[in-house]
Amino acid sequence: MAGEEAPWLVYLLRCADGTLYTGVTRDMQRRLRQHNGEIVGGASYTRARRPVEVLAAFACGDRSTAQRHEAAIKKLPRRQKLSLATSGLPALPAD
Repeated sequence: MAGEEAPWLVYLLRCADGTLYTGVTRDMQRRLRQHNGEIVGGASYTRARRPVEVLAAFACGDRSTAQRHEAAIKKLPRRQKLSLATSGLPALPAD
């Protein structure tokens, strides 16, 4: 819709070597292209682990919330990260 900004997303990628990567963006298609080297700007972590695929992406109310979810996800064990693809984002603890 004209004039509306895209929501912030927290996303989980699976790399070609099976590792996982978590990040935030407002444009998932562009960010995926960056991670896969199609356009400039991908993370150095994914550069050596291409191709990557999106496992999950979740809309957040704002950048701060997306970044808090990203930080929480990065602390999870792999098994729990993988379960997010089907179960959704966990609730964030109160500050």
